[in-house]
Formats: sequence, structure tokens, C-alpha cells
Amino acid sequence: MQRATKIVATIGPASSDVDTLTRMFKAGVDVVRLNFSHGKAQDHIDRATMVREVAASCGKQVAIMADLQGPKIRIGKFEHGKIQLEKGDKFILDADCQMGNQDRIGLDYKPLPRDLLGDDVLLLNDGLIVLVVEKIIGNEIFTVVKIGGELSNNKGINRQGGGLTAPALTSKDMDDIKTAMSFKADFVAVSFPKNATDMEMARQLCNVAGEAYNHKPMMIAKIERAEAIPLLQQILDASDGIMVARGDLAVEVGNAAVPALQKRMIKMARASNKLAITATQMMESMIVNAVPTRAEVSDVANAVLDGTDAVMTSAETASGKYPVETVEAMSAICLEAEKSEDCQLDTDFLNVTFTRVDQSIAYGALFTAHHLRVKAIAAMTESGSTALWMSRHSIDIPIFAITPSVSTQRQVALYRNVRAFELAKSTDREAVLKAAQDMLLAKGVVKRGDLVVVTWGEPMGQVGGTNALKIMKIGEY
Repeated sequence: MQRATKIVATIGPASSDVDTLTRMFKAGVDVVRLNFSHGKAQDHIDRATMVREVAASCGKQVAIMADLQGPKIRIGKFEHGKIQLEKGDKFILDADCQMGNQDRIGLDYKPLPRDLLGDDVLLLNDGLIVLVVEKIIGNEIFTVVKIGGELSNNKGINRQGGGLTAPALTSKDMDDIKTAMSFKADFVAVSFPKNATDMEMARQLCNVAGEAYNHKPMMIAKIERAEAIPLLQQILDASDGIMVARGDLAVEVGNAAVPALQKRMIKMARASNKLAITATQMMESMIVNAVPTRAEVSDVANAVLDGTDAVMTSAETASGKYPVETVEAMSAICLEAEKSEDCQLDTDFLNVTFTRVDQSIAYGALFTAHHLRVKAIAAMTESGSTALWMSRHSIDIPIFAITPSVSTQRQVALYRNVRAFELAKSTDREAVLKAAQDMLLAKGVVKRGDLVVVTWGEPMGQVGGTNALKIMKIGEY
């Protein structure tokens, strides 16, 4: 059984050697995430090079996602590294403070005092510490501790309900985009976008930086600001996909609101022909334990049943003790959850209006494959668009994107229920169909006598324009 849901794994100190990465790829990693919040440019370049080399040695295409840091608003450093705050304590966030102590701490985002009002609630360290703003005088934010705890260097700050004005793209992000384009990152994830303009600007910067390498990445919007929720459709329209980034989002909107938002975001993404990644703490306990908790198993399974394209690991594979075991466990959960999925293609298409020939062919292929119970769907594609449209609907028949483009093969690595195979470009239709048949046979996907639905565009060899569908019996070429 082909696993439909893809796995995005963050790599870091625990997974940056050839042996571990090889085992992770064989366990089922489809996309590697490079977290630009940590490390230097050369670290990411070296890791990207290693990913490409190890993937090649494993005989598979693994995509790379460059995850930009964005305007993570943080406190500064303490004289002794950390302090302990108790409920009722007075504490000052001071934009002019150089070194923190028990009474005050500096800020890396100096305009923060201008964004706040009295009675605003600030959440530090992913919401573990809660401060209520009493007053703002100049560059000092006077607060009282509502929920205390240990506070250490460089912890993040969120305002409950959102509303901070920090721009989505920082000067560091702009430099990191140039680095990511130098190794042709397949996806760029933009942190904390507030609106469609943030995504459009990020795409423009990526396209300009990628021009020298003849490369354009797909853009992923990380939904982690409260103000992004009402503008979700516009952000989707300006992106190629979204990440349900449940950490910072939960801090801003509250933990209880996140599960329903997750379902809504994934549903909207699929309806908009966009990708969806579910992230944050999916297998958190496996940072230190060899097996996940039952709650984590349910969390991953529910994301699969919601229709997410991919589930993602963070510290579990970047710095945890069991990176390979995490991927193995996640893959097993996805496969089991997918067995209970209900294909509803007939109802999916009841109220759909087809406005494009290529999109009509994609949906026609799904409908035909479902009712004829064919063995596979093969989409001959240059750009991957046909395979993307097919992947927006649940079907228990595997979809194969057959393409000459290496970039398309890697981007397809994130599409739900789609696997990519490479086939040389040709304008000879009969030769291409025979080569595709032979490839599916050689890969063990089909056997002689099986039915396969094939789509392609005529004339062959052009980007865009899928306009043909054939029900092919394996062995007829």
C-alpha cells in the first residue's frame, strides 16, 4: 500500500550525518525541513548538499523546505542565564536594557512598546509564562506576572489575540532567501505572514534570487498569527500551500481553538487546490522516548483523516534521541489511518464547475479510475499541476506523476497520494506511453493485464495543456 500522507522531517544535530539521514529516508521521509532560525548560511548549504547526495544514493527524490525565521519577537539575555518569576511579581520589558536581571529584561524588537496598550496580555516561552501590561512609559513595558515560572534567555513573546506590527520578512529572511535559492530549495516557508501581500513579496524575492539558478520555489504560508485567520483565503490564493503552525498560533488564539482551526484550514486548502502541512509537537514525547504517546498517535491520525498533505516533525528529528524511530512510527500511523478513509468522489464533483480543459481531464481521470477500479493513475506532466489537482481528492488508487523535470519530481514529494517517476522528454506519444507502461511494470506498480488511467497533453513535450485521457491495459504496447 502506497502511503498517501507525506512526512516532512526537520534535520539538525541529531540527523545531520549520512547514516542517520539514510535510515530516515528509507523509513519514509519525503521532505526535509531546514530551520533557518538556527545555524549559519553555510550550515544550511552543507546540509542541503548532503540531503541531495543521500537521496540520490537511496534512489529517491527528497524535497527541501527552507523555513524562514521571520519576526520572532524575543526577550534578551539575563545576567545569570535565567530567572524565576512568581505570580504577582512586577516585571519590566525594557527596549533599552542590555542585560537582564530579576526586575527587567531587554527586547530584540525595539518597537514593541508602541504596539501595546494597558491590560494587554503577553505570553512568553510558548505561553508558559503570562504577563499583563499595566502601563507603558517610553521604551519600558511595566507588567505584572499572572502565571509564573522559569524564564531564560531569548524566549519568544506573543500578544494574546495578535496585533503586533513586526513585518513578516526581516533583513535576515531576505539574506536567507538568497541562501535557499543557491541550493534550489523546493519550498520556502514564510513565518508569521499577516496577509496576501506578505506572501506576494516573499514570492517576488524568491523568484528574483532564484533567477540566476533558473529556479522558482513553491511558497508555503505558516499560519501562526491571529490576524491571518480572517484573511486565510487571500493568503491561500497568494501561496502554494499553508502550514498549520500550531505552536505560535495556539499562543495567540488559545489552545482550545486550534483543533477546529486545523480542520478548517486543511479543508480550505484542499478546496483551493493548495497544499497543507500539519506541524508542531506531533510526536513531541519521542524527543526522549522511543515510542509515542497514545495522544500523539491520535493527533497524527486525525490530521491524516482531516486530509492534510503532510505531517511534520520538529525537534523530534532535529535534536531528539530517536529520529529514525519517529519517522517509522509516524509512517505506520499514517498508513493505518488511511485505511479508514472514505472516498467520496461522486459527491465531491456534484457541484463542481469545470472551467479548464486540463482540470477537467484531471477530475475525469479520478472519476474513471474510481469506478473502473484501475490499478493506478499515471499523469504525464511537466509542471505537476495535473497531479496536484488529482491529489486534492481522496482516492484509494495511487497517483504517479511521470515527468522529465527534477524540480517537479521534488515538489510532487509533498502532494498527498502522489509519487513521481522520471521519464525523458519526448514528442512521440506512442513511445512515451510504452516507456510509461514499462516503467510502471519495472517498479512493480502494475502487472500485465491491469488497467491504468493515463493523462497527457498534446502536442507532447510542452508545459501545461493536459488534454487527453486513455484507459490503458498493461501489455498492449
